[in-house]
Amino acid sequence: MSIAAQKTEQQNELTVKDEQYERPQTPSPWYGVALAGLVGLMAFLLGKQFPTVGGPVFAILLGLVIRNIFGVSSIFKPGLQFSSKSILQWSIIFLGFGLSFGQVVTTGIDSIVVTIGTIIAAFVSAFLLGKVLGVQDKIRSLIGIGTAICGGSAIAALAPIIKPKDHETALAVSTIFLFNVVAVLTFPFFGHLFQMSDMGFGLWAGTAINDTSSVVAAAYSFSNSAGDYATIVKLTRATFIIPICIFYVVWQLIQQKKSSEKINIQRLIPWFIIYFVCASLIRSSDILPADVLLFLSYCAHFLMVLALAAIGLSTDMRMLVRTGWQPLALGLGTWAAVVTTSLAIQLVMGKW
Repeated sequence: MSIAAQKTEQQNELTVKDEQYERPQTPSPWYGVALAGLVGLMAFLLGKQFPTVGGPVFAILLGLVIRNIFGVSSIFKPGLQFSSKSILQWSIIFLGFGLSFGQVVTTGIDSIVVTIGTIIAAFVSAFLLGKVLGVQDKIRSLIGIGTAICGGSAIAALAPIIKPKDHETALAVSTIFLFNVVAVLTFPFFGHLFQMSDMGFGLWAGTAINDTSSVVAAAYSFSNSAGDYATIVKLTRATFIIPICIFYVVWQLIQQKKSSEKINIQRLIPWFIIYFVCASLIRSSDILPADVLLFLSYCAHFLMVLALAAIGLSTDMRMLVRTGWQPLALGLGTWAAVVTTSLAIQLVMGKW
């Protein structure tokens, strides 16, 4: 090799090393998981001392206080994102080991009328109220599906179809989450005030609270039975994300906005629900010993508290203040329609 070639190779090696040195590396997700775990453990212990409030509510509140008063370093962000999504889904899957398959099917069927009624109420109210308030079409759709189905997850599924701007998606997610927090703090109080049964409250929470995380936080704060029932109702409700997203794809094709749009069914399917059902089947088959099932139940509840702590630690409440009043009014009006519709249908059907 010539001297010139050797110098060129050495310079290339130095350049590669410089680029590797200067390239920002993604922090390990374990930092965020550890932080969420620490806050979650505190919430779990507080929930044991104050069962009326419960660990899930303490987890969200502690996370919000730490995030918005003391701040959270960016080094924790990857782990918090992982905890708030993947660990939450795993906690729900583990909950399946404590519920028989027959109970899952029966609850899903019993709740279907209330679920469909609240979904219709959400979309109709979002459309009409959004028109009155002058909120843009895409934001109306995002807030409508977020309130109707499963909060941020539904918004994330619809966004690639209708192609909103980034700030519109963030605005919708922030608006939905605000009322998730309100629901977690107020639903148990009103449930006791209305003297609702565990089943009645579980049905109300599962059909009227947006995100799955907030459903389980509010329902398990009411009672364990209400939490189990609400989880199944919420997962039944979440499956409607598939037909609704397909409807939006067809609508976009009719409007000739996305003539080459392809429906990616696999991306729309909430796979953790399938795994939840599989866990329930295993529970019903008596394959696992009772001690193992009890251990999985403890794991499910702790992982849930950890995930809720991560959600609180990731939420910047100041962003909600900067969103403007129209989207917030739309989110409030749509959510109020869902809350009252769920209660009204339950009263008519005698499920309270």
